[in-house]
Amino acid sequence: MGLLPNFVVFEGGDGSGTSTQLELLKQKFAGQDGGGQKLPSIVYTFEPTEGPAGRILREALRGEARLHGETMARLFSADRAEHLYGEGGLVSLARGGNLVVCDRYTLSSLVYQGIECGDELPMELNKSFPAPELLLFFDIDPAIAFERLEKRAQKEIYERLDFQILVRERYLKLLDSCRDKGSRVAVIDAAAPVEAVARAVWQNISLLPIMKGCTVQ
Repeated sequence: MGLLPNFVVFEGGDGSGTSTQLELLKQKFAGQDGGGQKLPSIVYTFEPTEGPAGRILREALRGEARLHGETMARLFSADRAEHLYGEGGLVSLARGGNLVVCDRYTLSSLVYQGIECGDELPMELNKSFPAPELLLFFDIDPAIAFERLEKRAQKEIYERLDFQILVRERYLKLLDSCRDKGSRVAVIDAAAPVEAVARAVWQNISLLPIMKGCTVQ
């Protein structure tokens, strides 16, 4: 389908802070007036979604249901298709002039399910989905990220240091393929202080054409 304008994706290993930054971005936008220029409407979302397939995936990620790697890959793809093309989906929202920011997308599938069941199936399942206009990769040493994960009351099935080392390696390997599809890719130091990471996020988003004319602080 090509590039989807007004679509921004956060990617990174577990513990890289993507969910935290999504929340901070929400707060940042809420405090802006656009400097006289109307700010675009913004939609915040995430994958897996809260839809039927997404709920099954979240159970599996918590270890409450045991699913084969290929089953997970297919469920992620089904959840994503509904997220994009279902009623009120991301494609119609972005094309309608909304800024859509999503925590995780196709690259997560190519990384995580690629480790689980090989490259072929995840690539086939995700090849027709549109690429984001902007992809922010939150890069962090897996050992540092794992220290953050250790503080969580409940860990998910992929939150193991050995697995997260593989995750980072695959992310770095696959970023060029995202650029090849037309996405602008920015690598952000996710080990930096939270406020510094948030500034880097905002700086990249403020460069999007949809933000043209808006004065942001």
